[in-house]
Amino acid sequence: MTKLICGVDVASKTLDARVGRDGPMLHVGRTAEGIDQLAAFCRQHGVELVVMEATGGYEKLPFALLWAAGIACAIVNPRAVRRFAEAMGVLEKTDRIDTGVIAWYAEVKRIVGQPPASQTQQRLRACVDRLRQLTDLQTMQTNQRRLVEDQGVLATASELLALLRRQIRHFECEIARLLGDDPLWAALDRAFRTIKGVADRTVARLLAEVPEIGTISNKAVSKLVGLAPLARDSGKHKGARSIHGGCANVRAILFVVTQCVRKHDPDFAAFHRKLKDAGKPAKVIRIALAHKLLVRLNAKARDVRAEFANPA
Repeated sequence: MTKLICGVDVASKTLDARVGRDGPMLHVGRTAEGIDQLAAFCRQHGVELVVMEATGGYEKLPFALLWAAGIACAIVNPRAVRRFAEAMGVLEKTDRIDTGVIAWYAEVKRIVGQPPASQTQQRLRACVDRLRQLTDLQTMQTNQRRLVEDQGVLATASELLALLRRQIRHFECEIARLLGDDPLWAALDRAFRTIKGVADRTVARLLAEVPEIGTISNKAVSKLVGLAPLARDSGKHKGARSIHGGCANVRAILFVVTQCVRKHDPDFAAFHRKLKDAGKPAKVIRIALAHKLLVRLNAKARDVRAEFANPA
């Protein structure tokens, strides 16, 4: 029997919902009261799953409150939904059409509910994101400060940099506390750091953005991060493989870390030399090294999780 799905189009101020491809619709505000109305609407029509697109964070509130109300929810990639619509010949785009397409896509793809992360996981992600933002801002302000000659302006730049350093230190300590207080995270932290060159920010970014590490295959985690070269073959034509999508922030930090790891790990150094001697482009080498590091981290995480699942 087909699961009854409600597609929800999320905007900054409103939510548009539709049961199935062409069922009843609802338009409410993206507020706690509006989401309560949406929950009642779903119960009234026997909805088993609510599906919404990722919209830069606007989907977080309805996702959390609907789950709290006992209604299963899932978040899907808006690009995939749009391409599905085009493949099905739906070229028009309105809120009314979009909600039905989201429900249709979820039905065809057999989307299942994605329970929200724990409060601790959400806190870690928030702290890691803020630490990255502050670090980027610190770098920008430091670069701008070098060009300042006016002493009054220079004083304000120095004051801002001092504030940024204090806040960066605060979030570094908070992240360290979160990792230390969770036995599994603490064990993963120790395991990851056995690879010389992998430090605190790499561990925090991995655990915040790829909580699945160690629970899925090497191929799956590579696709999740966006380090799996995708085939582009057709008939006799063999297209160049390229990476696409995935967790850009995790990928970026792995690119940097692998340059440090290969200086200390003979295996990585030999792999880098082999690729370079084969004439591989620098970008290909960088991706290959990051992929190799991710696979090793996934293996270490798998071992740690196995120990926790089967304690001696």
